[in-house]
Amino acid sequence: MKIGNPADKPGSAAPVAPVRNQPAETKAQEAGAHNAADPSAKVELSNAASSLLEGGASADFDADKVARIAQAISDGKFEINAEKIADRLIANAHEVLGKAQH
Repeated sequence: MKIGNPADKPGSAAPVAPVRNQPAETKAQEAGAHNAADPSAKVELSNAASSLLEGGASADFDADKVARIAQAISDGKFEINAEKIADRLIANAHEVLGKAQH
């Protein structure tokens, strides 16, 4: 196998511009100035994302239950039922996907 002249390889002939060192703050300011959001930009959420947002906002929070679970964890008495968790995750996924398709 013959190894050619490095000048024969594409990309090696292009001159490299010197890198100038500058503080991170200056770099961040320059990036921010170039990447500023357009005030007329519009974002639309998918049906799945919307249903997740709605579900999180309406979910009830049971502080007593959280305290009981935290105490059980502290006491080393908290038991995890992996089958029950898996079943609920699957049911939740079916529900979210079902809402997203309608």
